[in-house]
Amino acid sequence: MKIKTKLRLGFGFLFIIVLSFGLIALFFVNELSDKSKVILKDNYKSLQYVAAMRTILDEGVFPLSTRQAQIFEENLKNECQNITENGEKVAYQNLALAYKKLQQPTEKIDLKALRSALQSIEEINMKAIYDKNELANKTSANANLYISIAAGLSFLILFTFIVNFPGFVANPLSEFSDAIKQISRKNYKQRLHFNNQDEFTELADAFNVMVKKLNEWENSNLSKIKSEKSRIEAIIAQMQDAIIGLNEQGEVLFLNHLAAKLMSVDEEKIIGQNITELVKKNELLKRITQPETEDKTLKIYADEKESYFLLENREIVIPNYDEQDEKALTASSKSAGSVYVLKNITQFKELDEAKTNFIATVSHELKTPLSSIKMSLKLLNDHRVGSVNEEQNQLLNHIKEDSDRLLKITGELLDLSQVETGNLKLTFALTEPKEIVNYALDAVKFQAEQKLIQLELNCAENLPKVNADIQKTAWVLVNFLSNALRYSSEKSKVVIDVFQKDNFVQFSVKDYGKGIEEKYQKRLFDRYFQVPTDGQNKSGSGLGLAISKDFIEAEDGKIWVESALGEGSKFSFVLPSLASISANS
Repeated sequence: MKIKTKLRLGFGFLFIIVLSFGLIALFFVNELSDKSKVILKDNYKSLQYVAAMRTILDEGVFPLSTRQAQIFEENLKNECQNITENGEKVAYQNLALAYKKLQQPTEKIDLKALRSALQSIEEINMKAIYDKNELANKTSANANLYISIAAGLSFLILFTFIVNFPGFVANPLSEFSDAIKQISRKNYKQRLHFNNQDEFTELADAFNVMVKKLNEWENSNLSKIKSEKSRIEAIIAQMQDAIIGLNEQGEVLFLNHLAAKLMSVDEEKIIGQNITELVKKNELLKRITQPETEDKTLKIYADEKESYFLLENREIVIPNYDEQDEKALTASSKSAGSVYVLKNITQFKELDEAKTNFIATVSHELKTPLSSIKMSLKLLNDHRVGSVNEEQNQLLNHIKEDSDRLLKITGELLDLSQVETGNLKLTFALTEPKEIVNYALDAVKFQAEQKLIQLELNCAENLPKVNADIQKTAWVLVNFLSNALRYSSEKSKVVIDVFQKDNFVQFSVKDYGKGIEEKYQKRLFDRYFQVPTDGQNKSGSGLGLAISKDFIEAEDGKIWVESALGEGSKFSFVLPSLASISANS
């Protein structure tokens, strides 16, 4: 039976109960009304007729006048037509006989018989009124009883219906709700069974089919997930890099054997523990998960020697389908944890050190023959040794330029090797910024005069001293000026600005050449990087700006470039002033 049909039958049953109760109440109310009407219609009228006739007799005028006789006879007639009670007819006949004698002049007036007859009629009707009133009261009591019984039965039936009928719809819905909650907890063994042959039964069958499919899907995916998990664990275990995985709560999800060996921890015991507690006992784990510097290279004693590892941190991001409110579902991404990878770069570090040592050795060895070549060139240019023709002089100038360039490159390589090996030695001294600038200007003055380039110096007065290596800082400034002169056209100018900025002194070199494209600016301070040229300017080794950056940063300064095509370039660096150094100390 369909739910709609059951609802119709239920509400129809309610309608019949209410209608039945109403009909019962109406029946007894009508019966009580009829009893009351009988009392008024029969007996009360007889009492009125008796009262009217007694009034005529009480006037005491005999024989009766025509009008009095007419009234008496009219009421007597009405009483004859209203005889309803037992004994009332005999009393009426006695009254009629006494009245008839009263109208005969020859008869003696017998008022006592008349009054006795009237009293008999009155008593009979009064007794009838009392009896009918008792009957009406009894009928009323019966009506109240029957109506109360009907009301009680109706109440019990309706109460039972109200209590039980909603459960017909609510109970299956409650079972559905509980079953859905179990499904949300991945309890796919939940089943629903209804035998009512209605829509709920059909829905339960469909629900059971769905749960069965979900169970099959879960089992197939679970086995697949377990297989993939085992495969991933095997891959992680066999990787040559140390790997540590954390979830979003900071608990250790996995780590391979190499990571456990480096940190000297038990691989099985550490799984599931919170990283916040672990870092308190393991300094290396703290350096990995909570690095204090931006340096990603870690030196760790491993394999009975000092080894170098490159730290890489990857945040695991997964789609986020958490329901934000009832109206919208936000599909974004959220963090599911982090993975830390330690790549062993000891071999590359050793090769890099070997390369640096080789460059330092070769550069050092080259300086001696290059110095001899320069000395020989100087002797050849001396007229006391002998004169040379113009072509020979040009060749000597070319040799001199190339030897100068080689000397510059070997010097830069030596400086670079010192930086890479950590052997860079700076001689700090408090000095005036203008002294550094003058030192650099003297070094490039001849080069500027050859190209007719004006060197414009804007140096603020009363600048604070800086604590720096004068020669290394001046070398940086010379490198800036040399590049500016190289890429500036003849008869142009190069502007040198020196001024105080907050607690720093800023040095800037501005040229008005072609400028540098934005895509090259970020790599200008990388080693061996050279901006592509049009062939008119000789490019350097690509080390000058990289070494300049190392020098300035070693002095706790900062270096940068600002440039735009067609507007020239501006290279700048800042050094801490004496006031800043005093405040920090």
